[in-house]
Amino acid sequence: MNDKKKMKFSSIENPYSGYLFIAPQILLMVIFIIYPVFKGFKMSFYEVYGMDSYFVGFENFKTLFTDPVFMKSIFNTILFVVAIVVLTIVFALFVATSVYDKNSKYVSFIRGSYYLPVMVSMVVMSIIWNFLLNPSNGLISYMLGNMGVEDVNLLGNPATVMPVIIFVTFVGNVGQAIILYLATMIGLPEDYFEAAQLDGATRWQRIRHILIPLMKPTTAYLTVINIIAVLKIFVVIQLLTGGGPNNASVTMMYYLYQNAFVYNNTGVASAIGVLMFIIALLLSVPQLKSFLKTK
Repeated sequence: MNDKKKMKFSSIENPYSGYLFIAPQILLMVIFIIYPVFKGFKMSFYEVYGMDSYFVGFENFKTLFTDPVFMKSIFNTILFVVAIVVLTIVFALFVATSVYDKNSKYVSFIRGSYYLPVMVSMVVMSIIWNFLLNPSNGLISYMLGNMGVEDVNLLGNPATVMPVIIFVTFVGNVGQAIILYLATMIGLPEDYFEAAQLDGATRWQRIRHILIPLMKPTTAYLTVINIIAVLKIFVVIQLLTGGGPNNASVTMMYYLYQNAFVYNNTGVASAIGVLMFIIALLLSVPQLKSFLKTK
């Protein structure tokens, strides 16, 4: 009996062997993801003074919603997320549908060209754009000056600072979406397109009625990961504007950083983190539902 039990435990049919393989990953996820999330929720209900903390209930949230800078950060964050997601999805779909059926060497060149900015660190990308947009000696200001446009300060103008930050972030992120769309399109069966072509469908009709609908799972995935990624954007704003001018480019993530590490107000910073989590959930759930419907 003992030999049989040992054989059963060591065999692949043992139901507990799979849990042993995933145990390290689960442990790391609990320590570095799940526990910090619960800790953040807990801290949002406390006010910290030195080494002491006091339960204050929803006071941190009330403080935030009476703070005009925080309300401005919510507007900027939602604008940032919506603009990046829409621009990324539309432009990536346009590029991918334009070249997916072209020569393989041409497709590889397009993929490499657009993916190159993704491989560059956002710190390096932000420093380069900061140099280009410098109002005194930047290349863009110099070129505009030669065209007769003087005193251009795109990062110092409240009306243009957010569009510039959106553009810089979009350039650094869109390559990943193009790569994923092209990989999905190249892997689709040719039967759909051949049948449509025999029925007299034009290239645009094949793209509109066959290709784009088949991209729904990829679009849902890209929407969710872009929402999460953009909510966490910090480096671009820190290096380009520092939240200025006059808080015109401050986002929830940047305001969280200021409260946590500049003002040392960890309770309010945790409350901002909780609200960001809720916003990410509300923006992602519709996309996840559409993804599940396509399965």
